[in-house]
Amino acid sequence: MNKTILIAFLLIQNIISAQLTEDDLSVGKWQFKNAKDNNWLPAKVPGTVHLDLMDHKIIPDPFKDENEKKVQWVENEDWDYQTSFTVSSKQLIATQNIDLVFNGLDTFSEVYLNGKLLTRTNNMFRKWVIPVKQDLKSGNNILQVKFKSAVSTGKELAKKVPFTMPESPRSFVRKAQYQFGWDWGPRLVTAGIWKDVKLSFWNTAKLENVKVEQKKLTKEKADLNIHAEIIAEKAGNYTISINNQPSNVQLKKGKNIIQIPFVIDNPKLWQPNGWGKQELYPVRVSLRKNSIHLADKDLKIGLRTVELIQEKDAKGKSFYFKVNGNPLYIKGTNWIPGDSFSPRMTKEKYQYLIRQAKEANMNMIRVWGGGIYEDDEFYKACDENGILVWQDFMFAGSFYPSDEAFLNNVQQEVKDQVNRLQNHPSIALWCGNNEVDEAIVNWGYQKQFKYSKEDSLQVWKDYKKVFHELIPNTLQENVTAEKNIYWPSSPSIGWGHKESLTEGDSHYWGVWWGEQPFEIYNEKVGRFMSEYGFQGMPTLETTKSMFSGNPDLNLQNPTIKAHEKHSRGWQIIDEYIKRDYHLPADFVKYNYVSQLVQARGMQIAIEAHRRAKPYNMGTLYWQLNDCWPVVSWSSIDYLGNWKALHYQVKRSFEQQVILTEEKDGNLNFYAINDELKKFNNISLSIQVVKFNGEIINQINASPAEKELNDILKFDPVEAKNLIGNSDRNKVFLKLFLKDEKGNVITQNIHFFSKPKDLKLSQPSIRIKKISPAEIEISTDVLAKDVYLIGDVHFSDNFFNLLPGISKRIQLSKPLEKIEVMSLWDTMQ
Repeated sequence: MNKTILIAFLLIQNIISAQLTEDDLSVGKWQFKNAKDNNWLPAKVPGTVHLDLMDHKIIPDPFKDENEKKVQWVENEDWDYQTSFTVSSKQLIATQNIDLVFNGLDTFSEVYLNGKLLTRTNNMFRKWVIPVKQDLKSGNNILQVKFKSAVSTGKELAKKVPFTMPESPRSFVRKAQYQFGWDWGPRLVTAGIWKDVKLSFWNTAKLENVKVEQKKLTKEKADLNIHAEIIAEKAGNYTISINNQPSNVQLKKGKNIIQIPFVIDNPKLWQPNGWGKQELYPVRVSLRKNSIHLADKDLKIGLRTVELIQEKDAKGKSFYFKVNGNPLYIKGTNWIPGDSFSPRMTKEKYQYLIRQAKEANMNMIRVWGGGIYEDDEFYKACDENGILVWQDFMFAGSFYPSDEAFLNNVQQEVKDQVNRLQNHPSIALWCGNNEVDEAIVNWGYQKQFKYSKEDSLQVWKDYKKVFHELIPNTLQENVTAEKNIYWPSSPSIGWGHKESLTEGDSHYWGVWWGEQPFEIYNEKVGRFMSEYGFQGMPTLETTKSMFSGNPDLNLQNPTIKAHEKHSRGWQIIDEYIKRDYHLPADFVKYNYVSQLVQARGMQIAIEAHRRAKPYNMGTLYWQLNDCWPVVSWSSIDYLGNWKALHYQVKRSFEQQVILTEEKDGNLNFYAINDELKKFNNISLSIQVVKFNGEIINQINASPAEKELNDILKFDPVEAKNLIGNSDRNKVFLKLFLKDEKGNVITQNIHFFSKPKDLKLSQPSIRIKKISPAEIEISTDVLAKDVYLIGDVHFSDNFFNLLPGISKRIQLSKPLEKIEVMSLWDTMQ
């Protein structure tokens, strides 16, 4: 053998033994076209066809004006994507395995490489790995993905079922259900390569999947098992290292499941927000053969225990989470996708929204089942901020089939997603679906579509196959035992049934859908309230973004109307405003009051839930965020601005609160503490204050028990004895909860009347500039619901400003002019 051949041979042998490498095909020059056309246009990957069409001005921005109507044709077309890439002869010779990896194809597609059909796809939520070495050629290669219309394909699938399925065809399509339109979102049924595409080169062996099992956790040590799935090209001795601690393993050719013990001494716990730090440990799993490094997997894990406790009691059955051995009162919200076009979501936006949840004292987010399994960055942000995740599988508000092809598809979807997500310490619970049980039992579809008895029985059989057999069985096979908490459907019982308030989780929609008064929240308190809500307008800035030109801020404007997706939304908001406020004609005032009524409703609900602790142990309002500029239930609008609701949630979710319940002429006061620490010898100072700041009465109260652990109720106080002959519409209570040293733990105020009945005087509100990003605000008389208007984030807003007490506010950036409004302005 001559020297040149020898060197080449050794080089190739070295490459063959080398570790896995990847080429990112997403960064290539992609093109797309309507399948009926011949002309290719530049495209972006990851992306969607709508975004590509918008880039080329073929369609207008559907978020603007009434443009949503103008883009509906897109969903009925087929779309082709293609790119070219090069592979060198050296790579082909030196690599034993080359895989084409699609992390997300939306949804029905055919994948071609150099004109050969490789595979057909049918699920937006699956990862597609295709061995392609034999189909690649040295030099230029052509990759094509041909997408079929999800709507047209779904309709064809629906024809195979002998009865009409509600929400057809979306029930038959394994893609984000909200894309078909919701009462807060537009109908934008997308297609495209929505996640990255890679060419993966590997030799000898690869790490397919790693999961960390927490066997035992004590103060002294954490006993872990690292489960590694390894695909080996040939049998032999290999070395697998956990954080540079090597173990020799014998692998067979093909698939291997290796289990290696690993210990962390003196472990620090991952704690939910409000209980401590989110300690995270790096875990690197490395695979070698001889001295050749083959593959790595890097994880960040948190050590914690989570249990779902359901125990029978005198009133039904408990439903609460125990974290690290302690009952945790859940305070949080529901999450929908942050954009109608998911590839447009940035890491920064994920991080921002989760930080805002933390800022508002939350400890859990429910990922709603009509959206997507979120990007890794979402779960990373939850890990880092102490936000537990209630993770729905992606089924929502419909009936679903259970034929063999559908079940096999869902099984692989579940496997892909739980393998991706289960190592995150934030994952607390897996839930089968959103409101599918509810839809079958309570929504009257069977009567509407004239089902036979056999049809109705088939629906239940289908339901049980998917949510009581397939998903829990797949979880058991793929998720470590301590992380496998499964709940078949949310809610477990519909809100029209009394059992929905005595066991399981509850979606209470008597407010809004049932148009019941907010006060009904005081009666309808379940064990765990996982959905309830009320709509409010987005901020003025976001409302203006609905327009492509100069905004016409008028409630009768067709653009404003088009951005309210609930068929009776405006009428319901108006009705609730009239109950509690004055209905303004002016648009800016209407926008303001619509936010106040939303915040008021949720305050009443949250306080009712917290007062019922420990009977109630969780409250998740609907919803945190929006997918476009819209009038909705969100507390943060599409542009990331806090609505009045989010400011109120931050106050209502504080770790310690003093709450008032007025009932049968009595005032009941509740001191609530959600931290692990206790407060001793607490007392309550109660002041009766006129709107001009004059204190006309003051009493001190002490509970029978002096220690505040979870919740304490004070002896009732007769309202008339406290306020005497004072006009209820002209006074309020100021409450101070104090510890044994007289330090104020928390404070609150309580009004005796609805906002519209308060006899407010015109406040003289003064704003003093402290620095470019800080102001001080004060008033001469009570200024209720002070609204600071400006294109910045204010550290507090929509707050009650008391006379004689100035308040400092931080601004996210300097602002030349700040407008201010209060409730008094809406009463004129």
